[in-house]
Amino acid sequence: MADGEDFRGGLAERIATFDREAAGRAADRAEEERRRVLEEFPLESWAELPLERYALGPAAHGSPGYSFCRLLEYGTNAFGSIRGGSAAKHIVYQHRTGEWRIVPSALRGLSVREAWTAVRAEFVTAFAAAADGAYERIDELESLSYGQALTTKALAVYFPGEFLPIFSASHVRHFTALLGGRPHQYSSGVRTWRANRELLDLVRKTPEFEGWRPHEVMLFLYTFHDPRPRDRMIWKIAPGERASLWDDCRTNRRIRIAWDEVGSLGQYESDQELKDALDQYWPHSTGGNLRLARQLLAFRDLEPGDLIVANRGKSEVLAVGTVAEGYSYDPDVETHRHTVGVSWDTSYAQFFDSPRHAWQQTFAKVPATLWRDIRLGRKAALTETVVAAEPASGTDAELPDAELPDAVRKVRDLLDHKGQVVLQGPPGTGKTRLALSVALAMTGRGDRIEASPEERAAALAELSAVPEGAAAARLTVVTFHPSYGYEDFVEGFKPAAAADGAGLNLTMTDGLFRRVCAAAEAAPDDTFLIVVDEINRGDLPRVLGELITLLELDKRGSVSVTLPTSGRQQTVPPNVRIIGTMNSADRSVSHIDAAIRRRFAFLDVPPDLDVLDGEVGGLGLADFLEGLNAKLDIAFGPDHLLGQAYLLVGDRPIITEEQLSNAFHHEIVPLVADYCLGQPGLLRSVLGALVDNSTGRVVQTNPQDLPGVLAEEFVALGAVGDEPTGGEGAVGWQGE
Repeated sequence: MADGEDFRGGLAERIATFDREAAGRAADRAEEERRRVLEEFPLESWAELPLERYALGPAAHGSPGYSFCRLLEYGTNAFGSIRGGSAAKHIVYQHRTGEWRIVPSALRGLSVREAWTAVRAEFVTAFAAAADGAYERIDELESLSYGQALTTKALAVYFPGEFLPIFSASHVRHFTALLGGRPHQYSSGVRTWRANRELLDLVRKTPEFEGWRPHEVMLFLYTFHDPRPRDRMIWKIAPGERASLWDDCRTNRRIRIAWDEVGSLGQYESDQELKDALDQYWPHSTGGNLRLARQLLAFRDLEPGDLIVANRGKSEVLAVGTVAEGYSYDPDVETHRHTVGVSWDTSYAQFFDSPRHAWQQTFAKVPATLWRDIRLGRKAALTETVVAAEPASGTDAELPDAELPDAVRKVRDLLDHKGQVVLQGPPGTGKTRLALSVALAMTGRGDRIEASPEERAAALAELSAVPEGAAAARLTVVTFHPSYGYEDFVEGFKPAAAADGAGLNLTMTDGLFRRVCAAAEAAPDDTFLIVVDEINRGDLPRVLGELITLLELDKRGSVSVTLPTSGRQQTVPPNVRIIGTMNSADRSVSHIDAAIRRRFAFLDVPPDLDVLDGEVGGLGLADFLEGLNAKLDIAFGPDHLLGQAYLLVGDRPIITEEQLSNAFHHEIVPLVADYCLGQPGLLRSVLGALVDNSTGRVVQTNPQDLPGVLAEEFVALGAVGDEPTGGEGAVGWQGE
């Protein structure tokens, strides 16, 4: 069924439940904002518009009123958002240093005034072309192609009936496919304004939208077909030191953070550029400012639908908020000028039984396990409603897609697209656990992914059990190794007891893959998964043989091969999926040849510091692992980092000095020593003072003293994420 037919299925019912009256009021607000732009920037004024009245930057902040770019990004959100990302989308802008930045490469040899004259001329040409209905002429304007969202929004402001108020290229493609268009033609080279016009044409051909205003259509599409929730972020963000800004944030429906000295986050084009700015003001945190820069840019790029957990200290949740408006920099407030609009729900307010160490910092991602605990811990007045909404324990109710962990959704989507995925990353990053979580999600057991260890294990055991009369279970786990061969995976002659009990006979035996394929053919509505641990340790061309051709999705179920040993025909059913795991530090990664790589999607699984929500003897586990990995990265590269599993017991962070000592001396040190290949100098470059100068071996430290020793060696002065609260260079614990 075509996407357009899918969209029209149930369309009348969706329209009946849509609050068009509220959408009409929103359209009225959008029209008010549009008229403000027309009043401040009449179309006829563009031919002589000064650069300072156009551009985003410090000079614009000192000018009366909004500049054009500032008004379109921050003052007309009801009309349609172009917030987020860097200031480069404005084509010409002023950096926080006062330097003017020119984005189009063809204009970089000109002075800023000359470049602005050229850009302004293209805007004037674009507006004239739109007035004449000659939209194809706009495609020829090269400089405007560097700011397609801004240009499309400007065109929609001045010619509101000719464009939809949707300015993200990816969102336009999403809605185009939804209405039965061909979004692939917009994948490269096609300007957003042109794609927008094509989407508008599809809307006009949908009779159910006859008489609707463009903003009503836009709100309907985002209400029922929003492309964003699949990538929803959940962040813990403290509203000031000891929640000192909470009353303001709750009343004004926003979240505010500090680091005001770096200016608007919109002017930074990379995390490295922002890190350099942070280093200027907080040089003692240099070792961790790159991580902070990435967190600040993630804050800048929050989208409507993302979630924010507001906290006080390490044990209290104040509220959970849904992002309603994107990032802005508010120079009118005294401090904490970085803001994001949020709709708060205080029914989530609660206290934890034990403190969360990771919440000592301003920013922290909220792991799926903690998010589930927060939802289940809502205020007593809503408890019954929340429990009723949760899948009942002991059932196979599938977890709603929006509640699945992001990593699980990503792997599942790659499997749907490719059929096979290899999860690759350093040791201890949870690749096998992620693979098994995907298996639970794809077999209707998504509610067990973050359940208790016992419930999760029981669900996996049930999934791995072979039903009576079936050839294989829905989940099959196998570990490849050098002696694993074709006869084990596909078919081969294997010894079996003779019928008369005298001796052995060679019998043709189906391998694991043939058994799974047979079970999948018998149950075409179910998904069957094979999880191959250490997939690169097997000789894959030998193990897979001629079946490598059949793994491609377009050949599933329709193309067969003749197996050379038995002469039987073999197809691969479309409901079989393969997930492999691969340790990127393993020296045998070269075993995966090009033909096999073409048929697998590869996904990196990096260390996840956010799950290390704990401390031992004052040592923050996440801070320790981050510092250790920074040294490993310098010495060996990103494939030789260590994952969070070394500091977990089950799925929880270690809590005692003895557990830390065992993990460090008996798991981490041997692995690092193996990386160093017996070179004491290299080992010392990673573990520093922990290595004895005379013996070249790691000193055994008393467990009670180990947290302090590790903190001194691996945790930088001024922990990452500390929010400045005082004078220049002052650092305070935001969560305390």
